[in-house]
Amino acid sequence: AMLGWPEADIPIFQLAVQPYMTPAHHIALGRKLAPLREEGILVMGSGSATHNLRRLMRGQHGAKPEPWAAAFDDWVAETVAKGDEQALANYRTEAPHARDAHPTDEHFLPLHVAFGAGGKGAKGKPLHRSFTSANLSMAAYSFS
Repeated sequence: AMLGWPEADIPIFQLAVQPYMTPAHHIALGRKLAPLREEGILVMGSGSATHNLRRLMRGQHGAKPEPWAAAFDDWVAETVAKGDEQALANYRTEAPHARDAHPTDEHFLPLHVAFGAGGKGAKGKPLHRSFTSANLSMAAYSFS
């Protein structure tokens, strides 16, 4: 928040993901936050579209994305653009290379909360897409 709001003049509260609950649970959690949009409240999720620290090519920030990471990242972009809630909820079986992209769920679940907070029928629009260290996606989306 320091970079986005250096004056620290807005209230911020943190909501922890529940790593032993499903992606569908996190979408439903986000849906409960959706009415906050009407009050001008921003719901922001912070994780990674791909997050496998064992596979990082450290120090190679400009390296071309590995094919498995690019395929998963493209799947995320296409899936949120369509607003495909079922596919997001079932990403473990629907997305290519899901296990490589996310050995565990916790760094991907913030996307599910943010998607849910976009409201019923939300679609995602990319704000930024890039990679660092050959397989760490820095993608950011807005949902509405």
